[in-house]
This record gives sequence, C-alpha cells and structure tokens, in this order.
Amino acid sequence: MQDDKRFAVLIDADNVSAKYIKYILDEISNYGVATYKRIYGDWTRPNTASWKDVLLENSITPVQQYGYTVGKNATDSAMIIDAMDILYSGNVEGFCIVSSDSDFTKLSSRLRESGMLVVGMGEKKTPKPFIAACNQFKYLDIIAETEQSSIQLEVDTAIQHDIKEANHGKGNSKSGKDTPVENGNKTAGDSNTNDSLDVVKNMTDINVIKTAIVKMMNEIDEGDQRMNMGELGSRLVKRYPDFDVRNYGDTKLSKFLRKFDFLDIKTDGKGSSMWVSLKMAGEQGKDVNSAPVKPKRKKKKNNKKKS
Repeated sequence: MQDDKRFAVLIDADNVSAKYIKYILDEISNYGVATYKRIYGDWTRPNTASWKDVLLENSITPVQQYGYTVGKNATDSAMIIDAMDILYSGNVEGFCIVSSDSDFTKLSSRLRESGMLVVGMGEKKTPKPFIAACNQFKYLDIIAETEQSSIQLEVDTAIQHDIKEANHGKGNSKSGKDTPVENGNKTAGDSNTNDSLDVVKNMTDINVIKTAIVKMMNEIDEGDQRMNMGELGSRLVKRYPDFDVRNYGDTKLSKFLRKFDFLDIKTDGKGSSMWVSLKMAGEQGKDVNSAPVKPKRKKKKNNKKKS
C-alpha cells in the first residue's frame, strides 16, 4: 500500500539470537515495509556460522565489523553511523532498532527528534532507558513464547479432535467427554501463556496500566463517558512504549481489557467498533455485557391542548 511507512531494520547480532529473525520481520510488517534490512557483527567468528541460512532466507544484508580491541563493541558504532546516514537520505519514515543494549538509547532519542517512528526490539533483559527512548518496544522472547504456545495449543486441539472422530467412528459411546492430550505435564486445556512468562522488573506493571486506564476514562467529557477500544490501546502505547497485551498473556486487546471488572465493553449498533466505559458503583464484579449500545429514546411530550 502507498500509505505504508518505510522502515530501516538494523539488528545488533551481538545481542540478538538468530531464532528471533522471523519474529522481528513479522512484527515490523504490522507497521510498514522493511526497505533496509541490515545486521551488524563480526562474521569471521565461528559462532556466527548459524546466521548464514537465516540471512539468505530473509534477504538481510550482513555488515562486517571487526572488533578492534578486546572488550570494546565496534558494531554499535557501525549501526549508529549507518542509522544517521539512512536518516539524512530521507528514504524512510521509521526505524526498527533490534538490540538489548542500552548503548542505543541516545540514537533512538535522536531519531525520534527527527520525526521518525522508532520501534525497539530486544529481550526481557533490555534496560529501561532504551525502552523509554523508543516509540514502541517489543520483547522478542515473549513474542516467541506466545506464538509457540498458540501453535502448540492448535496442534493439541487438532489431535484431540482426531481422537474424538476416531472414537466416534468405532462406535465408542463413552467418548462424550473430551480426551485429554498430554503435553509434557499439562493437557491441552491447561495451556496458559501466563505460566511461561517470567516477571520482568523493567516491564510496565499491570497495576500501573489499570491506574492509567481509570485516569484516562475519568478524563472523558461528561457528554460521552466511553472511549473507542482502539484509541484506548493507542493511548496506552504512547504512555508506555513496552505496552503489548502479549506481555500479560493475552493475544487481543479486548481479552486483556475484559479481565478488569471495573470496565464495561460494548459494541456499537453496527457490531464492528468496540467501546469501553467505566462501570457504575455497585456494578463491578459482574460479567461484562457486550450487547450493542442503544441510545435512550426521549419521551415525547404531548403538547396537544384538550378541546
């Protein structure tokens, strides 16, 4: 599409594993088109051999950078120089900086000052300053865990369905209940992404998110005490760059918000847009009603004079 933003994806091979490449490119495709795809490292080292196939499959250009001395990271400087060259070329509207290193904090701030959309990606060990310097930040290890859990759940569900069909074909009358499919020490129904997510000290706490939601909802004009769900999600990302519902074990914003008993989520009359509002006092704890919002009809006054 013509409206897609053009991104420069710059990857620090010293701080990112090859297994994350697929998730990096899939994630940035949600924001625009990756026109520059470069990865920086010393490719003469034996441990970088595993990168070859991954880079060829994804058309990523490796940039060679020797280590000039022991203990100094020369790839950071090479990435920063290239980023500024790309910035001044005027060929992109955004940057994706992939690293768990705080050395790119100043670079991210400088790119944002120039009007660039900066999406940072790294592991849960990424320092807070680098996260805060980006417009948005994605935890690659959480994204990978979430996708793998979803795939495993789909596989388990498919196996369970096949077992039920086989039992039904044999005329097994005891197949009324689902047969659990073992996955290690868990069944398919017990698969929960929350169990696999570690607590990250740098990640925005969910209680902070709750407080921010209540504050934003209370700031709405009295004439309309509700907010579009998409707008609410955008505001949360602007306040907290690392906000992503996958960080809290959900795959959709609607599922994440339905966890909060102080919120009421409804659809409009057309059934497409979803709206969020605060529940009135005494209503909290009830199930969220997703019925369409119907405008209240005003009673017409009978102005006819009696004869």
